[in-house]
Amino acid sequence: MKRKTVSVWVGGAAGDGIASVGESLAKIFARNGLQVYAYNSYQSVIRGGHTWWQMRAGSEKVYTQPENCHLLIALNQDTIDQHALGVEKGGGVLFNADRLQMRPEHMSNGAQSMGLPMSKLTKLPIMQNTVATGAFMYLTELPLESLEKALSERFAKKKADIVQANIEAARAGFEFAKQNWKKLELGLELSNKQRLVMTGNQAIAVGALAANCKFYSAYPMTPASGILHFLAPNGPSRGMCVKQCEDEIAAMNMAVGAGQMGARAMTGTSGGGFALMTEAVGLAGMLETPVVVVNVQRGGPSTGLPTKMEQGDLFQILGASQGEFPRIILAPQTIVDAFQTTTDSFNLADKYQCPVLILSDLILSEHTETVDKLDLNVKIDRGEIVTEWTSADVYKRYLDTPSGISPRALPGTRGTLYVSASDEHNERGEVISDVFTDPPTRKKMVEKRMRKVDNARKELAKMFPPKLEGTPNADVTLVGWGSTANLLRALARRLEEQGTKTNIFLIKVVAPFLADETIAELSKCKRLIMVEQNFTSQMARLLRMETGIHITDRILKYDGEPFVATEVFNQIKKILSKASAQTPVAAGR
Repeated sequence: MKRKTVSVWVGGAAGDGIASVGESLAKIFARNGLQVYAYNSYQSVIRGGHTWWQMRAGSEKVYTQPENCHLLIALNQDTIDQHALGVEKGGGVLFNADRLQMRPEHMSNGAQSMGLPMSKLTKLPIMQNTVATGAFMYLTELPLESLEKALSERFAKKKADIVQANIEAARAGFEFAKQNWKKLELGLELSNKQRLVMTGNQAIAVGALAANCKFYSAYPMTPASGILHFLAPNGPSRGMCVKQCEDEIAAMNMAVGAGQMGARAMTGTSGGGFALMTEAVGLAGMLETPVVVVNVQRGGPSTGLPTKMEQGDLFQILGASQGEFPRIILAPQTIVDAFQTTTDSFNLADKYQCPVLILSDLILSEHTETVDKLDLNVKIDRGEIVTEWTSADVYKRYLDTPSGISPRALPGTRGTLYVSASDEHNERGEVISDVFTDPPTRKKMVEKRMRKVDNARKELAKMFPPKLEGTPNADVTLVGWGSTANLLRALARRLEEQGTKTNIFLIKVVAPFLADETIAELSKCKRLIMVEQNFTSQMARLLRMETGIHITDRILKYDGEPFVATEVFNQIKKILSKASAQTPVAAGR
């Protein structure tokens, strides 16, 4: 089944305005009723290095970045050399003909050479990307007015002559293409349907604002920095204190302090920064302080691959800090889910008085996608908070209750004076390890805290019930987590179209793991294939630990680049061509 889509790549060096072109095109496609999926592959250097924006748009939902493209906008020679052969037959390469070259070998797959005489079309070399975008508009039959509007919005804070110069450059590119080349005639189905265009990091940030988060602290670390970039200009006007800290240790401790004082608080980082935060994650566990922590995974260990993809932090986040204490870990799957997971995380943190950890990844957090809508009418649940204390009994902040959830009083509440220490303590908060350790009290407090886990597990099973998605009684079930959700949906659609009954199973609740519900669903499956981006198949290992289910068929990737749908599809077909070595799904733990 051939779907009507358009695919575009934009390539150049950091500083060439790649993101500017890509973001403008994404908005233009969305405003003309098209669905968009885009991914920007970039290096960790501030200026220079190869940057490659990949985008597909169509009238139906788009799940992954394109593997080939109709048009390549090349802003340097390196882009032509690396990507011209990825242009589909009949497509073209738009480039600055004054300084770049398309050689015969670049056109061996049927790409057209579309050189733009930039010196004649604009007086400002910096606007070569705008000229090329104007030409792109003509070739793909998109209205030039959409680009002019996008440019006016993008440069609204600059002088009027800069806005006008960009519009004139776009028009020059459009007219040159009109006079010299034929339209590609892609047959795109345009409409007036309006959609949001956003990244996963932006969705997390908007979710925090919608959940009435009042404090965000962070030290910039790719690929989590987008959360800080969004909240720094948008948070304060909505009552949020946004703090860029000197390091991740400070960021986590500030967030715990804000949560202790009653403010909804969040911090965000990647794996290396989260490693520094882990002691304070344990502090939140001992203090029973609500706090939300976002870990956007990238390639590791150490500095690793600062701008590349990996799902390698699963066991790091499961074991964050020493000892045992309640924590909730959620792995959002899509941009909309990233928003909803964030809003839910604040309610869960408040209700269970514990840290809630959001485990995202680079592809989910940094890719751009169209979103139909976000429901900003978020229910706020602050949990059990004491607003006044009238009992004759002494207030016990850490009262041993059947649920494990103690009455929480915010500092300053009359009659609720208490101690809150990082040492083990009794119900009043008084430490028990200064002179001698009190084993019965220690045992009681551990059991009190851990009692919250069972209650949280029951609620999470209702909020996020693990369910097979797709064809019942399928021949194969694709299992994944995080950003692989979009990939698995695209693969399932493709397998179904070729006659293989397929469904998918996505794991969102990492802790407390929903073992019984997961067993109930996977026991219906004939053959399981795990798809994830790490070397040791960490989610398959966790699944086996928690349920006894051992997935032997695995498709893994750990080179830093995102999955390519066709490559995974071919691996699935190869696996299915062999006899199943799948261990029967366990009936119980």
